[in-house]
Amino acid sequence: MSPKPAGTLYRGREGMWSWVFHRITGVAIFFFLLVHILDTALVRLSPEAYNAVIGTYKNPLMGLGEIALVAAIAFHALNGLRVILIDFWSKGTQYQRGLFYAVMIVWLALMIFFVPQHLSHVFGF
Repeated sequence: MSPKPAGTLYRGREGMWSWVFHRITGVAIFFFLLVHILDTALVRLSPEAYNAVIGTYKNPLMGLGEIALVAAIAFHALNGLRVILIDFWSKGTQYQRGLFYAVMIVWLALMIFFVPQHLSHVFGF
């Protein structure tokens, strides 16, 4: 039987998944902001082009994409607070697993509130 690898902290537990999701959501938010800045900059070049691009966003598929965006931002923000607590609170590492579950519970509560409200606007029901 081979020994466990030395130097790995997470070994597939909550801390590792938190790290992975934080990176994925951060990259996704970055690319959203890049596209948002570019499409907003169109207004200076041509208001008609800007209106055409914004018009393509008004469809149910983009409405579902907005749910994914809000989910990513909410998780990234809440997990960022968790990282701050772990870094600056002397007992943060001791409670990092519980903090992860707290982040997930708060994130889920926010999404349970947001998703039905948003879907009613997207699909008009």
